[in-house]
Amino acid sequence: MINDKKVLAIIPARGGSKGIPRKNIILLKGKPLIAWTIAEAKKSRFLDRIIVSTDDEEIADIAKQWGGEIPFFRPQELAQDDTPGIAPILHALNHFTDYEYVVVLQPTSPLRTAEDIDEAISLCEKNKRNFCVSVTESKLLPEWMFFVNEDGVLAPLNSNRPIPYQRQKAKKAYVLNGAIYVARIDALVDAQSFLTTETIPYIMPLDRSVDIDDVSDIACCEYLIEKREREIH
Repeated sequence: MINDKKVLAIIPARGGSKGIPRKNIILLKGKPLIAWTIAEAKKSRFLDRIIVSTDDEEIADIAKQWGGEIPFFRPQELAQDDTPGIAPILHALNHFTDYEYVVVLQPTSPLRTAEDIDEAISLCEKNKRNFCVSVTESKLLPEWMFFVNEDGVLAPLNSNRPIPYQRQKAKKAYVLNGAIYVARIDALVDAQSFLTTETIPYIMPLDRSVDIDDVSDIACCEYLIEKREREIH
């Protein structure tokens, strides 16, 4: 709860995944991937309830073992490859009526911390905004990005901007890192998206922004976890 407003956390974890089979429960440093997100969510000062939205019994059992709550199973039609990401969130919200905020935490972002979660919620509340999403600074500059046009020639992605020849002169750009999505529930139901013209950013460092998509990301996460453990000790 924050300022007497109740906060619901939803961890979406369907059974199907193409890049890494059974990705949401693959082991990372000996612990199922989803467990990393549940553990940090449970440390949050503001989250009142943490639920897992899944269509998969094995994921549900593992989530329960690590402290996640499974109040319902997601319908199969909301667990397909082409299901919009917002659909299972809106489905879950139909089961809850007394929460002001919803926070979506994807299991594929295991390095996000409880402090990150709470800071993103605080930003929304402090700034009286309806939406906040986590981002990280892009290593790629949009001004240095091109597409190949119909003549087979490189054309700048943004033709309205001059191309800077020094990185320091380029404007900073940010990319979604998939770790945290915060919204006031009534506004989310109306907008059907976390990304609106009023969405504010919560900026996270690169070393907490790994989004696991393939096996190389697992190796990167393991390295960063070991590095963090060494720094603590």
